Amino acid sequence: MGRRRPLTGLVAPALAAGAGAAGAVAVRRRTGRPAPPPPAAFSPLGPRIVVGGVAGAGKTTIARLLAERRGVPHVELDAFAHQPGWQMAADADFRAAVSAAIAAGAWVVDGNYPLVRDLVWARATTFVWLDPPRGVATWRAVCRTIPRVVRRTELWNGNREEWRNILDPGHPIWWSWTHHPTSRATYERLVADPAYAHVRVTRLRTQAETAAFLRYAAEP
Repeated sequence: MGRRRPLTGLVAPALAAGAGAAGAVAVRRRTGRPAPPPPAAFSPLGPRIVVGGVAGAGKTTIARLLAERRGVPHVELDAFAHQPGWQMAADADFRAAVSAAIAAGAWVVDGNYPLVRDLVWARATTFVWLDPPRGVATWRAVCRTIPRVVRRTELWNGNREEWRNILDPGHPIWWSWTHHPTSRATYERLVADPAYAHVRVTRLRTQAETAAFLRYAAEP
């Protein structure tokens, strides 16, 4: 199976329409921001998709939409990791639960857990890398957290966020900001790892790219 290069930039509609690279550059200069890529810019997805990125990147939202549009199970790793009372699952139990969840022939997984990466990526056909700028990801984490706290939204296994959780250095808001460079470096290393050469990579840096990708993913 040939491997496509990661999507690292944007392709303007002028290029998709056959105007060539010069037309794409002209669009970029006129509008001040690049246009989303055409469907041809995206790699084929395959049946088993991993969605990854730093906290606040939008992993669960995108994974859920992908799963719905493709009619396959959505596997949220957080739901297996966070047991009642915010206790972390034992390593062996976590790996066993994830192994069972990904035994199916098709799925969309979201999560960043190194403990089960070997299991998930070994079977994955595609990695969708959500890589927004640091400030964007952190702001999204803030906007996600506040309504959860106010509404007392249940997350996984009866767990709910509380105001005091936000002060924890490990909370997604702080984690998103402090670990953004590390997360990006980790994924850059992983997508270059020969062990995962079978995994196609689509890297999405902006909301426009992500919207274009979701339209592409919904096509038959």
